[in-house]
Amino acid sequence: MDTQQAITAPTPVIELKNIHKSYGALEVLKGITVNAKRGDVIALIGSSGSGKSTLLRCANLLEIPQQGDIIFQGKRVEWQQKHNARTPTDPNHVRAIRTNLSMVFQQFNLWAHLTILQNVIEAPLSVLGKDPKEAEAFGRELLEKVGIGDKCDNYPSQLSGGQQQRAAIARALAMEPAAMLFDEPTSALDPELEAEVVRVIKGLAKEGRTMLIVTHDMKLARDVANHIIFLHEGLIEEEGTPEAVFSHTNSTRLKSFLSASGAV
Repeated sequence: MDTQQAITAPTPVIELKNIHKSYGALEVLKGITVNAKRGDVIALIGSSGSGKSTLLRCANLLEIPQQGDIIFQGKRVEWQQKHNARTPTDPNHVRAIRTNLSMVFQQFNLWAHLTILQNVIEAPLSVLGKDPKEAEAFGRELLEKVGIGDKCDNYPSQLSGGQQQRAAIARALAMEPAAMLFDEPTSALDPELEAEVVRVIKGLAKEGRTMLIVTHDMKLARDVANHIIFLHEGLIEEEGTPEAVFSHTNSTRLKSFLSASGAV
């Protein structure tokens, strides 16, 4: 039975194994392992400086870990030492990972000189080589999906923060990624605008999207994630289902964090 399960077990979308990352003498990640299967929504929580965002940036190689393995859709990143630094050996593999692993940042990062629709379709046109008419139709569909279909011809400066973040989510979806990374997607927003973005993320979770979400919002983590990881000083202090982590933890550090966050 175990052998059959091993044979038929689906390949995880993202595997991070024993990830170490330092900046000079500062060791930010001290050996983190995370596996995200298709449809998993993993919330990374923890205090500022615990390594959450750094781990997310290592997943799509915006940061290069000094040690550990990154495996995306079953293919391992191969490394070489170059000028006393570790670098991936295959730039094409890096591009493939970034193309299929869309990231939504805290500060939106929309292009100010492009309309919202142009922001959404730029990468599908330039990176994926999509037909312009098809890309535009899909872009409009995605902007409707996130609730700002009437803003296609507006520029980012004409939108609220919540609308800009929803546009950034539509832009990420336009690449039709295998998984999505969210780095504090609501932390720059007022509570009213935050609710707009949370609704979109909850909708994506219900669709079965594979997502890794760094968040300070414990309610969001509890509501959308099927797995919670609590990082403390570069290590996984606690992980498990939302019920286990939020209601049955034995970790004093996690209890203190949740209390300070107003989650308990």
